[in-house]
Amino acid sequence: MKKVLTPHQIRVADAFTIENEPVSSIDLMERAAKACVDWIVKRFGVQRKIAVFAGPGNNGGDGLAIARMMHAMGYDVSVFMLTESDKLSPDCLANYQRLRDIVPTTVIGSELPELSATTIVIDALFGVGLRRSLDGKAAQTVAHINKSGCTVVAVDMPSGMFCDDNTENNPESIIRARYTLTFQQPKLSFFFAENDEYVGEWTVLDIGLLQEAIEMQGSKYFVLQKQDIAGYIQPRKKFAHKGNFGHACLAAGSHGMMGACILAARACLRTGVGLVTARIPIKEKIIMQTAVPEAIVSCYDDQYRKEPLVYPELIIYPSVNNFFYSAIAIGPGLLQSSLNKFAFFLFFGEKPLKELSGKIVLDAGALNIFSEERKLLKSMPLNSILTPHPKEFDRLFGNSENGYLRHLKQIKMAKKHSVYIVLKGAYTSIATPDGRCFFNTTGNPGMATAGSGDVLTGMILSLLAQGLPPLHAACAGVWLHGAAGDLAAQKMGQQALIASDIIDNIGKAFEISPAEN
Repeated sequence: MKKVLTPHQIRVADAFTIENEPVSSIDLMERAAKACVDWIVKRFGVQRKIAVFAGPGNNGGDGLAIARMMHAMGYDVSVFMLTESDKLSPDCLANYQRLRDIVPTTVIGSELPELSATTIVIDALFGVGLRRSLDGKAAQTVAHINKSGCTVVAVDMPSGMFCDDNTENNPESIIRARYTLTFQQPKLSFFFAENDEYVGEWTVLDIGLLQEAIEMQGSKYFVLQKQDIAGYIQPRKKFAHKGNFGHACLAAGSHGMMGACILAARACLRTGVGLVTARIPIKEKIIMQTAVPEAIVSCYDDQYRKEPLVYPELIIYPSVNNFFYSAIAIGPGLLQSSLNKFAFFLFFGEKPLKELSGKIVLDAGALNIFSEERKLLKSMPLNSILTPHPKEFDRLFGNSENGYLRHLKQIKMAKKHSVYIVLKGAYTSIATPDGRCFFNTTGNPGMATAGSGDVLTGMILSLLAQGLPPLHAACAGVWLHGAAGDLAAQKMGQQALIASDIIDNIGKAFEISPAEN
């Protein structure tokens, strides 16, 4: 898996590569600049004017090297320096000396340079090492670029932005980039919604750091990749039968919300489970058996009664005495009724169910019941998989000011309750009981549609029932869900995409990541 590294770890990896490849630091900078230029020229023709804004450090040196290379390719390049040459870092100074007789450079003074809205701005003012909000001339320059209407390409990081926590940063002194070209590894701050207006569309460029240098760095943050998921999906044997692929129980649905149960059940089946039993209110039996004929239907009476005989009829009660399911998911389309709350107290009791450790997915209505009956939190089975969206997460664990702080709480709660928390979003993340966090980059905004989360629950349930451990089931489910959504968007477009389209493309998503035979 691709690691997310801190600025210090990035500097260590740079230094290790320089010493052990060996390669000079200025030549490593040349590689980084060349990777950026290759990306830029594929997207912007030579008729576009280029304005490079360079700071005093190595990020500025990257920008100066980019300016030199693009000038040599015939682009009309202007260079604006934040400081005089006697204040530059050694490698930045070396690139300034290579450039100064080729492209005139201007030190930014009290008058900020005029920028045409059609100009491409290369932001190379500050990189990953920044530790305080920009002020003075730097902040003024950033504000001027942001107001220009230019397309901004940030080198490694949008200037003014921190690699991780931007809670106390000044948003007015951060570059608003259309594109960010980051080097070798993604940066943690890229994954949070509040930073999207600064980062824009980001791309990781390989600049040839030694893999050994990356592997030496410890990290609790990872980005899911296709090859990781391929290792979790095993090919089917010729003489396999449905009993080899698990029996999933889906406790879901209510009057008017049976679509959530239907979508989850269909997704569960499409993801390869052998059998799925839908545990639903008895009045919804016909719609379920009609919509998903492949599913087994087990019904209960969801009408409140005073007689004790109602107890065996509760939504998930039979699973306690007859635990023959490979895995259970509870929640899609489930009401937070008094009866269901009673069922939860009966089912989860005073302590976690040991037999459900690593075998249960909690979503939607189930999470909302936990948030209303907080004493039940301590009774969640160990290694449960929780799949909240941000509002459900906040109801469960308290409000957070921004995505980064919610992320810290996500890790804290996963450790505290010994569960896996799948926090859904543009970059869905999976926090683990041991404090690690895995980010997913498949998927698209078209998946922000009713039922998409129910599909994900069904997929994770299916993989869990087929025998994958909770972490692998969560990671594979999230990645495949996003990949299926991307395939659907290619056919339907993002605006027209609905949850059923995701289900219809699950099979193709598996083809993207075939296991080795």
